[in-house]
Amino acid sequence: MRVLISGGGIAGPSLAWWLHRAGADVTVIERAPGPRPGGHAVDVRGTARTVVERMGLMPAVLTDRVDERGVALVDARDRRLASMPSDLFGGEGIVADIEISRGDLSRILLEATATTTDYRYGDRITALRQDDGGVDVTFASGGTERFHIVVGADGVHSGVRALTFGSEPEFVRPLGGYGAYFTVPDPGDLDHWFLMFNAPGGRVAGLRPERGGTAKASLSIRTPERLGRLDRASQKRLLAERFAGVGWRVPSFLAALPGADDFYFDSIDQVRVDRWARGRVVLLGDAGYCGSPLAGLGTSLALVGAYVLAGELAEATSPEAAYAAYQSTMAAYVADGIQLPPGGMAAFAPNSRLTIRLRALSMNSMSRWPMKHLLAGHFTKAEAITLKDYAALTPNL
Repeated sequence: MRVLISGGGIAGPSLAWWLHRAGADVTVIERAPGPRPGGHAVDVRGTARTVVERMGLMPAVLTDRVDERGVALVDARDRRLASMPSDLFGGEGIVADIEISRGDLSRILLEATATTTDYRYGDRITALRQDDGGVDVTFASGGTERFHIVVGADGVHSGVRALTFGSEPEFVRPLGGYGAYFTVPDPGDLDHWFLMFNAPGGRVAGLRPERGGTAKASLSIRTPERLGRLDRASQKRLLAERFAGVGWRVPSFLAALPGADDFYFDSIDQVRVDRWARGRVVLLGDAGYCGSPLAGLGTSLALVGAYVLAGELAEATSPEAAYAAYQSTMAAYVADGIQLPPGGMAAFAPNSRLTIRLRALSMNSMSRWPMKHLLAGHFTKAEAITLKDYAALTPNL
């Protein structure tokens, strides 16, 4: 089976690892010129931990994880208004007990598949033509190749989805905001805590600890307007304008913004695709199902989805049968995983000083009965799937 995966982040290399074990010939195409370093912290939760353990990669993940003790809302003087330690819900709360830089997790997956997968950087798919036997793929670099199946693991703004399923507005639901991440020097006083500051007007700033003397700054805005495609300079200028005059540590973030070479900016969106396959083309991870950063399960959904998709492809009699089983197995898990927390974007980025105070009160109530009991189910939904033991993937189980 010859497989082409579009997307070299987390979902794509995870699928490549499992497909190689099943005996497939795997190619991964990535439009970026090389592996993307950096990125904000992501978490490995619930059943995704089992997947990583079965890959034999948990020691590497634990070695490179970020020592993050919890999340705290602070005021302009850095006084804590509310906090949630990482162990409050058994390591499955807002901050999980296994947090790792997206770039580090991607690197671990790339290193694990480097000798078994054909990685092609700086290229993308421009056309897909299917028939009963496979897919003819045309690349931006020129030329056409034939594959048995094509997987779109290329994120919220998936090119594969656009070519095969339809235009982005059919599947991507804007949640009314934008977020940016970039690296800044570690200020030395975080004490392993993720700090968040709300300013009126739906503005949120955050600072997360990392390894190696750096921290990750974030700037998010709540806005009903769609900004369209902005170049990087325009994105940075927009944030500088929107956060002008905001206190806390924001002035230092804005000072670092012009020179931030790992700057990432995007809309905050949810992705819903009813059926994840069309013919021999199938979607994986954020390309097919994404709850947005607010839902917080994107990495776990990608890791579990990769395992299930590979397992079904290894054991089914046809790609169509495999895709149907993949959808059936993952449907309930995905439906739970992409649900937004109460209040969604409005709760994350309140507009007024009153609602900012109410947000802090709400977070404080999460550690006490009855809210703690009510939220326990929300924070354990990452475990709400039982993995099949696919013989081709896990022969020793």
